[in-house]
Amino acid sequence: MDYIDLRSDTVTWPTEEMRKAILEAEVGDDVYGDDPTVNRLQEMAATMLHKEAALFVPTGTMGNQLAILTHTNRGDEVIIPEDNHIVVHEAGAPALLSGVNLRCLPSDKGMMDLKKAESTIRFGNDIHEPETGLICTENAHSTGVVHPLSYMEELYDIAKRNDVPLHLDGARIFNAASYLKVDAWRIAQYSDSVMFCLSKGLCAPIGSMLAGTKNFIEAARRNRKILGGAMRQVGILAQAGIIALDKMTKRVHEDREQALYLAKLLKEIPCLIVDPDDIHINMVFVKINKPIDPVTLTEALKNDGILVNPPVNGEMRFVTHYYIGRQQIEKTVGSMKKILSS
Repeated sequence: MDYIDLRSDTVTWPTEEMRKAILEAEVGDDVYGDDPTVNRLQEMAATMLHKEAALFVPTGTMGNQLAILTHTNRGDEVIIPEDNHIVVHEAGAPALLSGVNLRCLPSDKGMMDLKKAESTIRFGNDIHEPETGLICTENAHSTGVVHPLSYMEELYDIAKRNDVPLHLDGARIFNAASYLKVDAWRIAQYSDSVMFCLSKGLCAPIGSMLAGTKNFIEAARRNRKILGGAMRQVGILAQAGIIALDKMTKRVHEDREQALYLAKLLKEIPCLIVDPDDIHINMVFVKINKPIDPVTLTEALKNDGILVNPPVNGEMRFVTHYYIGRQQIEKTVGSMKKILSS
């Protein structure tokens, strides 16, 4: 069965153009730095984000963890919103890999109170206190909300005033840029390092990019080796990444349009609550206003050929992407109506 997969935009498979290009990709040994396709991808990513250099890594989690490992010293404190991906979905890696403590601050859809953030910074002057080694933020946030440039600028100003680096988890930075109607570098400029994914909504099968200064990326390259992320003839993957940046970044607005259409139809189902104002990118969060077993709902949809993640605390997430069009959306909504009314 060909499923309609709304679990995430990570489920996309390579386009036909990517598959053909992968077959013909020029490769070398990237550990030696002589894979020309990887080098081209890294230069392209750095240029797009107005950073000095970039590094190809297997996953977004590795990109974020490389940033933390490279920016900080063991025992440092990292200021971060409590609901960011690094906190919730990266398996406690900062403590294990970098030996740092996450100072998690209250968050409003990924945004911290800026005065609280600045007052939390510590300089290690007192022997009882750790030193703040890094501030992390995420845009677009995992709630699907995009933070305004003014917030990014103010947070970065705080970091600069206090001589603390700022890392941006920009997994879906191109979706955020599309919503803000700016180039991605306008968001990335308010960070010392930035990670973004090639495999979230851009159809590349594998890979993320970490960008920053030349010195930072040189240090991150060494740390990538330490973490086991140095790869060999990886140009076959980088070739798909090049197409993702060149072409797929230009169409992410279509995914938001489909998300808005999905939200409009779901809102017509009486027991569902949808807030279209929060649909900044390709995610639709839906609250189910009736008792229902999450596994029963998920399995019923699967039997109809639709894959979703189970509801958590009565809330579901649907994610649109390159392979979700109006036909798939209408079938999904029809199935939801049928299942929820039974």
